[in-house]
Amino acid sequence: MESFEKQFTDTLAIRGLSPRTQVVYVPMLRDFARFVGRPLDTVVPEDLRAYQRHLAVERQVGFSHFNQAACALRLFFRECLGRTDWPFERIPFQKKRRILPEILSQEEVARIFDACSNLKHKVVLMTAYSGGLRLGETLALLPSDIDSSRMVIRVEQGKGRKDRYVMLSQVLLQTLREYWRKFQPLSWLFYGRTKQKPLAPSTAEKIFKIAARKACITKNVSFHSLRHAFATHLLEDGTNVRVIQALLGHRSLTTTQIYTHVARTYVSDTRSPLDRIENKKPTAE
Repeated sequence: MESFEKQFTDTLAIRGLSPRTQVVYVPMLRDFARFVGRPLDTVVPEDLRAYQRHLAVERQVGFSHFNQAACALRLFFRECLGRTDWPFERIPFQKKRRILPEILSQEEVARIFDACSNLKHKVVLMTAYSGGLRLGETLALLPSDIDSSRMVIRVEQGKGRKDRYVMLSQVLLQTLREYWRKFQPLSWLFYGRTKQKPLAPSTAEKIFKIAARKACITKNVSFHSLRHAFATHLLEDGTNVRVIQALLGHRSLTTTQIYTHVARTYVSDTRSPLDRIENKKPTAE
């Protein structure tokens, strides 16, 4: 099994997949090997389908785990063992459930910022919201990524290993300058216990949760909700969905269009036909 794991790890690295993907895929291959209980080069397609039934019926894993396992096994058997003639269409993916996020209003976002008594905590949250950044992207920022001459923030190697630029808010720039004078960051814009290490994701999540609780936010929200709010608020302000797609770094427009289902301008500002029926009723003489 060790030789297969080494072969798989090398293949993932050669294909340029992220270290995080490697950390997820290799244990899934190991779990499948335990399930079949024999050398992987003797496996047949029916073994993969049996494993998928095991995941879905017996273990009842979520669609994300199920689909990651399908990706990992397809990749291993096709790329590492050369099983290009297998009917991989019979090793399916589960359909993703669409769960609409709860959206923070602009007033609620402002209350969260105001609830931060620590300047560093406040500027971390403001930066994420200002550019619609993911948690990992926010914490990976370097001081040099803030380009005040062009008023942009460089997001290097975001999800999908793609670089992009997002706008630099004038309000954020002023707050960042205040933060810079007080904290003097070196290697990382938002450092952790030492200036040589970035702030931990768990710490950033805790910062958000504490601020949201102080702001009396009752919605089911997390640090990522700042990104959802960024996209929704832009859409409500009339920004073209293609522009929002580019700012968020989405590969597919379909991913961005989920915000049309939660934007106020697309929902509550659209008049219900019931109102027109009621208005057409004859008035009593």
